[in-house]
Amino acid sequence: MTSGGPSPEPAGRVLYGRRKGRRLRPAQRRALEEVVPRIRIPSLPEDRPVDPCGLFDRPVREVWMEIGFGAGEHLLAQAAANPDVGLIGCDPYLAGAARLARGLTEDAAGRVRVWQDDARILIGRLPEASLSRVFILFPDPWPKARHHKRRMVSPPVLAGLARIMRGGAELRVATDDPGYLLWSLDCLQRAEDFVWTARAPSDWRAPPQDWPETRYARKARAAGRRSVYLRYLRAVPAGAPPVGIERAE
Repeated sequence: MTSGGPSPEPAGRVLYGRRKGRRLRPAQRRALEEVVPRIRIPSLPEDRPVDPCGLFDRPVREVWMEIGFGAGEHLLAQAAANPDVGLIGCDPYLAGAARLARGLTEDAAGRVRVWQDDARILIGRLPEASLSRVFILFPDPWPKARHHKRRMVSPPVLAGLARIMRGGAELRVATDDPGYLLWSLDCLQRAEDFVWTARAPSDWRAPPQDWPETRYARKARAAGRRSVYLRYLRAVPAGAPPVGIERAE
């Protein structure tokens, strides 16, 4: 790996990026006002943990989380393909939440929840070994050196994810930015709690079969930018059950 890579910094509570964009269309505004309140995770006192399985309207086999769901295309596709999985989407962008809400079926609405704040806050509230999959797809690369501490793939965030992910749980990261790719690989290869699954170049050049292409990925491809797809597994701690094996009460 490259030398002089990122060093750990405190995981702050400052939200970077935008909440608002262009003016919402009437249908989007209705979804934001009528549907999003049903699926929003409310703000909680700092000393109150979040039970992820208790967020949903019915029992779920696993809980997955997507950090930065954009317009919600990937989250919606995963909800449709995995009817026994609960999904948490973290993104403060109001238009993205509105688009996600418009695309939800009634069934999916019972298994999808959104956190409209800094994902790091929620990561700190979730219990240990409670997530079975995490997605960080095409995050903002924050290309200026003085903004690198804002990058979502970072030592503090990876440490938080290692705590809340079960042994054997999968972390998927995608980017089309070469600089962010090198940064991400450096952070992930230094993180002892994660193991890269790649065995050949095809493992990172093409997405998994169950990875739906999003609007952003199509735009990157049309612009001639090559996307890279990284898949890491949470190392199984000694004595801990892997994904799919519940702890005994």
